[in-house]
Amino acid sequence: MRLYITAAAAAVADDGGLTKPNKAPQHMQAARRGCRSAVVTGLLAGLLLFRAALLAVETGASLCPSATGCLGWRAGLGDWLYGGGCGDATEEFMKQWRRSHREASLLDPVVVEAAPDSLNGLMAEMDTILATYDRLDMEVVVVKIMAMLLKMDRKVKSSRIQAMFNRQLASLGIPKSMHCLALRLAKEFSVNAAARSPVPLPQYAPRLTDASRLHIALVTDNILAAAVAVASAVSSSADPSSLVFHVVTDKKSYVPMHSWFALHPVSPAVVEVKGLHQFDWRDGDAIASVMRTIDEVQKSSLGYHQLYDGVAERELRRLEASKPSTFSPLNYLKIHLPEFFPELRRIILLDDDVVVRKDLAGLWEQDLDGNIMGAVGAHRPAADGGICIESALGEHLNFSDPALSSLGLDGLHCAWSWGANIMDLDAWRRTNVTETYQLWLQKNRESEFRLWKMASLPPALIAFDGRVQAIEPLWHLPGLGWRMPDPDLLKFSAVLHFSGPRKPWLEIAFPELRQLWLGHLNVSDSFLRGCGIVE
Repeated sequence: MRLYITAAAAAVADDGGLTKPNKAPQHMQAARRGCRSAVVTGLLAGLLLFRAALLAVETGASLCPSATGCLGWRAGLGDWLYGGGCGDATEEFMKQWRRSHREASLLDPVVVEAAPDSLNGLMAEMDTILATYDRLDMEVVVVKIMAMLLKMDRKVKSSRIQAMFNRQLASLGIPKSMHCLALRLAKEFSVNAAARSPVPLPQYAPRLTDASRLHIALVTDNILAAAVAVASAVSSSADPSSLVFHVVTDKKSYVPMHSWFALHPVSPAVVEVKGLHQFDWRDGDAIASVMRTIDEVQKSSLGYHQLYDGVAERELRRLEASKPSTFSPLNYLKIHLPEFFPELRRIILLDDDVVVRKDLAGLWEQDLDGNIMGAVGAHRPAADGGICIESALGEHLNFSDPALSSLGLDGLHCAWSWGANIMDLDAWRRTNVTETYQLWLQKNRESEFRLWKMASLPPALIAFDGRVQAIEPLWHLPGLGWRMPDPDLLKFSAVLHFSGPRKPWLEIAFPELRQLWLGHLNVSDSFLRGCGIVE
């Protein structure tokens, strides 16, 4: 039988009948009220500790495995505070609490929803009962408090999910200031001959294939991010004249990207801006390979949005798909560096969300020992005291699927990441890495994305397996879009990578890190000031 406490409820007599309370001597009523008040006060104190625990959980503490998992010790608070002074009332309460604790998950949702919303509401209801009836039904009291705790727990979980959703949305948006910059640069391209001047100027064109130069590639459509990555690399170089930047972008972003670097030269370094539509594809196999990757990304995008499952999974997938990098062809075309630069033998690949703090000449000179790539994190855990610098393969790939488990990869092996990588293009051309990458993109789509969440890194971890040389960790510090790094790492790392949702061009970025990124923009630039990017 389900009981509800109200001001008009009947008291349950010892013989089981429903009777109105008899008048007791005044000193006995006072004693009973005092005992009952002690129990209720103990319960309310427990609730206060429960709310404090919830706040602690919100800040990252792990006090209990779940909200109901801590109820046992909270329930004993009244007995601890008031000893045995309340006698049978406390013992009965503890008995009912232990039973209700086991049955908490079976509470009727209607009962949980009808529970008081605040401590004041619960206290007012208890005061009404204590003022009217001679005896408390402990089962009803315990159910009422249990329902209130579960209701509070659900509200906290709902708030946390909503906060995560809001942070996700904030990380996906492109600020109006960046839209403004692209539009103003496009307009400048149409009216200003200087914005249309060749990038690079003809006299510097021979440097684009000069093997003695240090070549750096960025594959991006983010004008502002590319500007910071290039400017920071130039300012950190001991010999800027040796630097040659190759910025690969799409047709949509080509005009404003070209306009920016035409009007903001980084002399004595050289910048080349090239749209995908401008490559001179002399090799039919090369263009066929690039088109295969673009086609597979488009098929994956369509298939990902058409998957049918529960509402929660569909909403999560919708959020994942709305990330700019999830289905951006440019994010996957990094696998075609040998086709983009057929005359180069080696190249440094930078992501656009980086700030370079040290001279990249040391990265360029890394001995790859016959491997294709040099990357931070490509080592076994035992080589670094049992700890991966960023993540393990098992965090990217679903090894419970037979298609992956049969590969013989070690899920505990540390995973490298994009961000700052040195590539041996000659070694790459002698392998089938690109074809393997494309094959696994297809397999993931055909598996309905069970092999990994849609992203460009997981298939690369498979395709480059056994062909990546581990380099010193200080060359690349990832994760600055997730957390604040150790100050020493921030000071000594060569490339700071804002991987994660808190990109430095967004307001949700960590303020200290955002200022570090903004420091590479010219505060007097008319385009930046006119669009509100700098003040």
